[in-house]
Amino acid sequence: MDLFGQLFAQVQAFVFENSVEPLIHILNWDNWLELAFDGVEFFLFGTLEVLALYLILRPLEALQPAEKWPSREGVGTDVIYTLLHRLGVVPLFFFIVIQPVADSIDAVMRLNGFIPFTLERLFPVLSNQPTATFFAYLVILDFAAYWQHRLQHRLNWWWALHALHHSQQRMSLWTDDRNHLMDDVLGALWFACIALVIGVPPSQFLFLALLTRFLQSLAHANIKLSFGSWGDRLLVSPHFHRVHHGIKLGHEGERQGCNFAVLFPVWDILFRSARFDPYEGPTGILDQRTGRDYGRGFWSQQKLGFQRLLQVLTQSPQK
Repeated sequence: MDLFGQLFAQVQAFVFENSVEPLIHILNWDNWLELAFDGVEFFLFGTLEVLALYLILRPLEALQPAEKWPSREGVGTDVIYTLLHRLGVVPLFFFIVIQPVADSIDAVMRLNGFIPFTLERLFPVLSNQPTATFFAYLVILDFAAYWQHRLQHRLNWWWALHALHHSQQRMSLWTDDRNHLMDDVLGALWFACIALVIGVPPSQFLFLALLTRFLQSLAHANIKLSFGSWGDRLLVSPHFHRVHHGIKLGHEGERQGCNFAVLFPVWDILFRSARFDPYEGPTGILDQRTGRDYGRGFWSQQKLGFQRLLQVLTQSPQK
């Protein structure tokens, strides 16, 4: 992993120095040099992710699909979402907007004597165990992601946005990033608040971060795959997550959904939201069968999401 990180840093520096930095000087945007360097990292990292997704998961979808479709209509829009997120456009926007606010709040908290804890301070033995520290933070953040996801289903105004993600009736390896931009903003704020309390988890483990995001894409892929009775209780599989997206199960079912876990099903087991029974039915939202439109293209999906949110907030009848 150290070798991977070093090689990645060298490629990032080469691309930045030979392509991006000269252009910034020409445009006289020197104040953006640091952000541009981070942007190169986002882009290269995302390129690796997209290549891994396509080269590994796409053949599996073709060989062992969970559901056979007459066409791949609608999947192309999900590709747009994936590229916007994985190649750094959306993350950089959030960094520009949210990071200054988070930094200001952090400064105020520290001036008033609150210093965010770190696992290394609580458990000094982790100071020399960077990989173990990463996984410890991963468990904490996955626990937070479980409750964020559950609230997305429980709170009607949040569901109005999150419904876009569930409206995909042809789930594929590209579906993970299919989210309303306002939903993404709320998610970024959620984890920014957590970072203010516990400190920021290690970010230098590029390979491990790539692996966790890959697993989230695998969970959404159109692959008939279970990790077995015990495996599905240890790690979210495509089958486990497909139940979450199932019509009458994912949102409309008992407890307003099931299988909310992002990586580790243990949270669903502990909080009694797990379902391990077989399911090979369709995905989507029940009201799509009665004609409700969630949009076919990126902009129409974003527009309709805002309209659903306004309808909930103003308590006007849904169309």
